[in-house]
Amino acid sequence: MLRDITLGQYYQTDSIIHKLDPRVKIVTTLMFIVSLFIVDNFIGYIIAALFLIMEIKLSKVPVKFIFKGMKSIFFLLMITMLFNLFLTPGEAIIQIWKLTITREGLILAIRMGIRLIFLITGSSIMTLTTTPNNLTDGLEKLMNPLKKVHVPVHEISMMMSIALRFIPILLEETDKIMKAQIARGADFESGSIMKRAKALVPLLVPLFISAFRRANDLAMAMEARCYRGGDGRTKMKPLIYQKRDYIAYAVVLLYIVLCIVIGRILL
Repeated sequence: MLRDITLGQYYQTDSIIHKLDPRVKIVTTLMFIVSLFIVDNFIGYIIAALFLIMEIKLSKVPVKFIFKGMKSIFFLLMITMLFNLFLTPGEAIIQIWKLTITREGLILAIRMGIRLIFLITGSSIMTLTTTPNNLTDGLEKLMNPLKKVHVPVHEISMMMSIALRFIPILLEETDKIMKAQIARGADFESGSIMKRAKALVPLLVPLFISAFRRANDLAMAMEARCYRGGDGRTKMKPLIYQKRDYIAYAVVLLYIVLCIVIGRILL
């Protein structure tokens, strides 16, 4: 299960999406996520799906690798859909004991499921095609105007970059601890959900100790190299917009128009 989590991982290959400026990918992902919650009809979702398919195709990241990360949020997806299915008032279509499935609840559950799947997939494409360093540079550039109101832009970007870097490292560490405890007789697979959840508690102590040790080592390494924040720092590879980046912005704007305007007209 831990190996199925793709958040924070980078898939290296030669594609047009990988070559795009990180600012373009961040803005595109944010606009895509916003569009999912603005659209309220299935025509808009079809347009969003076509846009997502085009993005996956251009990224050259295997579809199996992208959707492998969906296994880790399957439980959350089911809970979200069930809550919307049974707790939304409206016209009753199915009665199961004391629970009622309404027409409005069924439509809302399907919409929320589609939104969550598209949101996770779109975000995964951004992290899979962008290195943590590029994400840091892109975020810092986009948030530059906030420096005028004394927001520590560089520090915030650095923290987000380090957090993304630590996700696969901590997952790997958790996997090692689980295998070590399984070799000593621990059981994480059998029993009820509550029993399996309790069995995971002994993992937390060694995992937290490992995380704090790694954080301390990183802090000492940064201090030893005289790291003092972003003031006066230069970039080895400064971000400069290319022609392909402007084309990507134009495509995203066209998608927004098609998804929102045409989608509402054809409703």
